Amino acid sequence: MTKSKLFITCSRGVDAWLEQEIASLGFPVLARTAAGIETEGSMEDAMELNLHLRTGLRVLFLLAEFTARDPDDLYRKVTAMPWEKIIPLDGHFSITSTVQTPTIDNSRFASQKCKDAVADRFMNKIGRRPDSGPERDRSVIHLHWQEDQCKVYIDTSGEPLSKRAYRRMPWKAPLQETLGAALVMASGWHGTGNFVNPMCGSGTLAIEAALIGTGRPAGILRDNFGFMHLRDFREDDWKKLRDRARAEGRKTFPGRIIATDISADAVDTARKNARTAGVEHLIEFRACAFADTEIPQDGGVVLMNPEYGERLGKVSELEDIYRRIGDFLKQKCGGYRGYVFTGNPELAKKIGLRTNRKLLFFNGPIECRLLEYELYQGSRKTK
Repeated sequence: MTKSKLFITCSRGVDAWLEQEIASLGFPVLARTAAGIETEGSMEDAMELNLHLRTGLRVLFLLAEFTARDPDDLYRKVTAMPWEKIIPLDGHFSITSTVQTPTIDNSRFASQKCKDAVADRFMNKIGRRPDSGPERDRSVIHLHWQEDQCKVYIDTSGEPLSKRAYRRMPWKAPLQETLGAALVMASGWHGTGNFVNPMCGSGTLAIEAALIGTGRPAGILRDNFGFMHLRDFREDDWKKLRDRARAEGRKTFPGRIIATDISADAVDTARKNARTAGVEHLIEFRACAFADTEIPQDGGVVLMNPEYGERLGKVSELEDIYRRIGDFLKQKCGGYRGYVFTGNPELAKKIGLRTNRKLLFFNGPIECRLLEYELYQGSRKTK
């Protein structure tokens, strides 16, 4: 396939960090929305983005755009596309869609129309057709239908890029990996200085920090992407991309990553996930209360993701924890930048420290803030 527009989707609140990533990889930023970033490139470029992006969810490769007045018009135009040159006859395809048009009130019906169009194209041209179904782990076609404007994409990611293949053992209410990476990036930590993560849970923040610190691609462990199930997939090109990425990575970085949790089971889970990710040797794990976490003297970032009462625990029982988080940051973390990620603004007030910034993110449907605190050694006046 030749060069085309690419749309990289992301979770709400992550678009600014995704834009930074795309620009740092040398791709133009054509447009930015809350849903993602538009750029352009070839299928090989899409493969590179799938390998490297930490905050994106899906890399969509534009195949066609056209107007469609109603479902029958959609069917005719999708049928006219050369699907037999895109999807292997012995393959499997699925359809996803986002639909906002007055001519239809059910996106599943639009997806069904697309599926019928692709299948009928194969039957008319070849007399056979690939299998189809809801599974999104092979060839995935995405329809975006807004008013009368349609865009048909190949989802080159297949399953979302948040599935890094290292979190074999989840813990309670784990952060999505792409959100974890965005939080580490928002803290400004890139491998210089220390990264301290009390309340580490299943280890997502510490693992994503280690991947960032070493420059290791986020998708290096995955063995299945949507682009692998297209007719023009070139396995040698993919191998070269992976080999080059491995060669460019660093084995270590000038900083320490410390991850603690009061639960020994959580620490054991985090350690095993880090081992799968290949970064266990870069993270210092310890089971202890957050207030007993070692804070090295030479500065860095402290990032905490405490419970906030939406899915875990009761709000009244968490108030004391948030007060103690404030004490911990103030008394033990001088010279650091402190961050608390929470979805409960009332609990956040219990921290009792003045925030420098409040960055908006969404943890699933929950509106959250990453609160930044500049933690002075001694008093601010002395500073």
